[in-house]
Amino acid sequence: MIAQTPSPPYYAVIFTSLRTETDQGYAQAADRMLELARQQPGFLGVESARGDDGLGITVSYWTNEAAILAWKQHAEHRNTREQGRAIWYGAFQTRVCKVERAYAFTANSTTPAPTGLA
Repeated sequence: MIAQTPSPPYYAVIFTSLRTETDQGYAQAADRMLELARQQPGFLGVESARGDDGLGITVSYWTNEAAILAWKQHAEHRNTREQGRAIWYGAFQTRVCKVERAYAFTANSTTPAPTGLA
């Protein structure tokens, strides 16, 4: 699902990862992190995809850098990140970006276009 974001500016955190073959609770941890992120002040939405080759990209959207930093410092999120380094990920990169423009297209007239895009 495409995240519904407000008019820019806002921030995007792009998390690109390569999974190991070990699962050991990954799906449950990912679900918990999404549930927890949605409760954080400044969280706007998330989009995520993973290919058969283990490459995954998750983009989370935030109102400002302070909200991103608070999420990074959240104790449960920090513990789960450490598990990721030790068990679930062979490699990853995190990029923080300021969204200055956004555009939308919806081909199906019964599906509303995301709002707040310019």
